Amino acid sequence: MHHFSLLDLSPIPEGGTAAQALGNTVSLAQTAERAGYHRFWLAEHHNMPGIASAATAVLIDHVAGQTQSIRVGAGGIMLP
Repeated sequence: MHHFSLLDLSPIPEGGTAAQALGNTVSLAQTAERAGYHRFWLAEHHNMPGIASAATAVLIDHVAGQTQSIRVGAGGIMLP
């Protein structure tokens, strides 16, 4: 069996707010869970005006509290 995951940066939509971005992140996690995804990863970025995921520990708790079975954690992809 293959396990699929998603990585989300919680991007702030153009003309939108951080609150909207966080709501979109929760919605994406819930959709991924319904679709059978195994893990939902949140990436942490600081000092980027278009990214709302600066405090992944808080965001992980928020997302995990609104999902049932998907595993939620911090992760990222580091490119040279």
